[in-house]
Amino acid sequence: MSQKLSWRKLAAAAVLLPALALTACSSSGGRAPDAADEGGGGDVAGTERMRIALITHAAPGDTFWDIVRKGAEESAAKDNVELQYLSDPEGGRQAQLIEQAVDQGVDGIAVTLAKPDALASALKKAADAGIPVVSLNAGEDRYAELGAFTHFGSNEQLAGEAVGNRLAADGYKHPICVIQEQGHVGLEGRCAGVKAIVPDTEILYVQGTDMTQVQSTVTAKLQATSDADVIIGLGAPYTLTILQAKETAGSDAKVASFDMNAEMAQKIADGEVIFTVDQQPWLQGYGAVDALWQNKRGGFKIGGGQPVLTGPTIVDQDNASTVLEFAEQGIR
Repeated sequence: MSQKLSWRKLAAAAVLLPALALTACSSSGGRAPDAADEGGGGDVAGTERMRIALITHAAPGDTFWDIVRKGAEESAAKDNVELQYLSDPEGGRQAQLIEQAVDQGVDGIAVTLAKPDALASALKKAADAGIPVVSLNAGEDRYAELGAFTHFGSNEQLAGEAVGNRLAADGYKHPICVIQEQGHVGLEGRCAGVKAIVPDTEILYVQGTDMTQVQSTVTAKLQATSDADVIIGLGAPYTLTILQAKETAGSDAKVASFDMNAEMAQKIADGEVIFTVDQQPWLQGYGAVDALWQNKRGGFKIGGGQPVLTGPTIVDQDNASTVLEFAEQGIR
């Protein structure tokens, strides 16, 4: 059995365990929910207490990151980890959060690499301090270069190609791929993958921090582009806004998506969204924290020098009802 498969089997079989109160910060100053409130049972690992900082590029209000964080918190509860969660969508400020964690002397850092060049100096500081780093979600082609010993996520170019193949097979020829954060390597990779398979794909940039602007920009684009037959959102909250824009525009274009939450699963089950590509973010958060704990307890390096893939998985009307059950629990 490969290391990738054995890790996935372990993560899938993990028992929900009560958490100690987890100290956490975010760009909005929030505190992590106590996983112990959610029930569960079992014993916390008897290993020495360690501190891990999970530092993402999450934008306020993006529910995707709630799922990543929940996976990380469950892993932290099991592994006797004090978890700090911090986030900022701006690359320079995310780098400052990394430097802050290094200065605090954390035992490990899990970080997203949406804007890897902006983080390079801060990650070198972590390496110089002897702090192990893993990456997750974004940066699968840069993580080793920036000092992370493994990466948890989906290959975004391949995920985009999977979408392109599905659209081509279903006869779509003129997609619009909506990117909510220009310069984000993962989002750019998704649309590039679609375009590699369906060459007439058009890229539309919107300001993801302003949903009013997202809706108005998409509405105007659909009104002006009569031959668009499908529009693709790159995150569940954005796709749900795109659905509203489609209705306002009176467009016949179908809607597809990347990523998942409970509302998205319901929209797929109801036939309003044709499918989404799920990168299984709960596994990304869980795996990143657990890998740092495994590294501290035994020097283990999960992945064997290769990224640990958590996707892509296509969710359509055939399997949406099953996924919805888990999405309502906040783990899909």
